[in-house]
Amino acid sequence: MKLKILFLSTSLDLGGADKEVIKLGFNLVKRGYEVKLISMTALGIMGLEAQSQGLDVTSLNMPRGIPDISVIPTFINIVKDWKPHIIHSHMFHANIFARLIKLLSNVPVLICTAQNIDESHGQIWRNIAYRISDFNCNITTNVSQAGIERYIKMGLISRHKARFIPNSINISEFYHCSELRNKIRQELSVTNQFIWLAVGRFSEQKDYPNMIRAFSSTLDKMPETLLLIAGQGELRTEVENIVKLFSLESNIKFLGPRRDILALMNAADGYLMSSAWEGMPLVLLEAAATQLPIVATDVGGIKETLLDGESGFLAPPQNSEALAIVMQKLMKMSDKERLEMGKRGRKYIVSKYSTEKIIKKWEDLYFELLEKNK
Repeated sequence: MKLKILFLSTSLDLGGADKEVIKLGFNLVKRGYEVKLISMTALGIMGLEAQSQGLDVTSLNMPRGIPDISVIPTFINIVKDWKPHIIHSHMFHANIFARLIKLLSNVPVLICTAQNIDESHGQIWRNIAYRISDFNCNITTNVSQAGIERYIKMGLISRHKARFIPNSINISEFYHCSELRNKIRQELSVTNQFIWLAVGRFSEQKDYPNMIRAFSSTLDKMPETLLLIAGQGELRTEVENIVKLFSLESNIKFLGPRRDILALMNAADGYLMSSAWEGMPLVLLEAAATQLPIVATDVGGIKETLLDGESGFLAPPQNSEALAIVMQKLMKMSDKERLEMGKRGRKYIVSKYSTEKIIKKWEDLYFELLEKNK
């Protein structure tokens, strides 16, 4: 009998966490597991793509941000009919929902994965929900060690039921390619400009105002600079207005949601992240695997993936002056120095975060918990 794993995710769209769930599903199917993916909200681009590629993907079609208890019987029926050996939930809403379902149905093992160092978003009730429902899951994992320590310190999870398992990357999908770099830079009409790339949702977490201020300060001293931002989100208009306020329209380009991230990373000279908080951003693993030097804020698990001074530079969060200083430090390095920095970054990521290594960690955890809960 094949091991049956049901993944429940808050969403399956373009987010890094969404991508990680889908990738985990595909890799486990290749290893002979039966896998079903369920999104609480309507399927987005990556969810629909995974479905079209043969992965068993469906949705509860809950409105985003609005609790809908009417889907509870639907999910319970799926659990009763499919009889998974393990339910593995990802992100806050899915984790709390899965813990509720475990009270109402026969779920042998429930694993909850937190994809961020802080999932409360300033809402105290979220922390309370985690704390009071901790008893009803077998284990909670976090994508960063920093996240594990914070959740334990705040009493959101029990230490004996906490495990650090990071995000992963298919190393073969991200690589440095000079031909691709030249092609994309020509398409973007870029000659000798230094290109910064940022990829991520326009949200409070990503703190794009901090990035824009730091970029503006850098541009004053190094005018041959361009910032490309790929992504979508509720705060995009607000960020665009800040760009207009600083008169940066000719130096900052909004690319919208993109699926050619590998090409953009090859076209860039440096990757830029200005987050106020994070878990372990998958996009940083991708940037490092593409041999792209990184400048990022020192939050969450970022320092676990970025070796300060070796594969990039860290700056304190919400400090645009400090961020600008390390941006300029990277830009002043020679092409050869940045290339060597990028190579060190890729080597480190390959050694720690390759998909094969992380899938093995998940398999070991699945069988460990099944053995304990016979």
